Amino acid sequence: MTASPGRDGLPMLGIDVGGTKVLGVATNPAGEVLAEQRRETLAAGSRLLDDLTELTAALLEDAGGSSQGGRQGGVATLGVGVPGLVDRSGALCFAPNLLGASGTEIKTALEERLGGGVTVQVDNDATCTAAGECRFGAGRGLKDVLFVTLGTGIGGGLISGGRIVRGAANFAGEIGHTVVDPQGPPCGCGRRGCWERYASGSGLGRIARDFALAGRAAKVMALAGDDADAVRGEHVVRAAREGDAEATEILGEFAWWLALGLANLANILDPEVIVIGGGLVRAADALFEPARQAFRDQLEGAAVRPEIGLVPALLGDRGGAIGAAVLGLAGPAGDILSARGPATAGAC
Repeated sequence: MTASPGRDGLPMLGIDVGGTKVLGVATNPAGEVLAEQRRETLAAGSRLLDDLTELTAALLEDAGGSSQGGRQGGVATLGVGVPGLVDRSGALCFAPNLLGASGTEIKTALEERLGGGVTVQVDNDATCTAAGECRFGAGRGLKDVLFVTLGTGIGGGLISGGRIVRGAANFAGEIGHTVVDPQGPPCGCGRRGCWERYASGSGLGRIARDFALAGRAAKVMALAGDDADAVRGEHVVRAAREGDAEATEILGEFAWWLALGLANLANILDPEVIVIGGGLVRAADALFEPARQAFRDQLEGAAVRPEIGLVPALLGDRGGAIGAAVLGLAGPAGDILSARGPATAGAC
């Protein structure tokens, strides 16, 4: 596929590294995907770098550029989103879902491998998705956006005044590990009662298994082969979408826990909108309507403050890669406004 290059004739590249796959895109300044490449994730540090180098080269070829300076001799931009703690130098300091990749100096190594024709920006994957949704998705036109991704755990990306909020060490956004119940179930981080133990996909599965063991989830149990230990969040979502009252009740309890964390964050950050992504978005109104009501009930001054919308993400599984391309162009400052394309492009 031959792509039309970006505003300056150079590719805007973004790569989203997941636990099982790596997705890369080349986009134009309006956020349109012009080329796409996928690979299986090779987690170990050097193998991950091999993956990223090969994928970048393939995207550059599709986009009509090269790692030696793009189509017009300039420097292309590449953003890389990875799950874990990424410091300001672009090193992946801690990656529990990419065993063997922790400690990898991704930015430095990639720029060396690509020969100086590509500048690289590396950040947390949820932070990248937040940038994509703010620029081109559900937060388009807004400057203060909280992005929450509900997967196996909970990730977050914070945008204030059109800029990524990164914190002193670049580790801001680890919202899933705020404690909502100090006596709650153990979390993989070593503490108890983290928000993601209640309000993630795995949290939904845990709540559903409790219902099943109490004999209150017949349809969900049937979908799980009548094995309570096999009950997962997707079984609840499917049953609720088919109109099952018990599954709807399970989602209602889950929505309360989700809203608790969202209200706490909204009280601190005061966003214009909260964008929710991840696999649980497929639950649609079965989740969002009870979550919106519980959120209003728990938010300080909800009756007198401007409404904070809870909306589903729009960019789908490309959101992380598109957002990485935005951050690659924005650079270390994380100023999404400065990464504008032409006037027809979305802006935060």
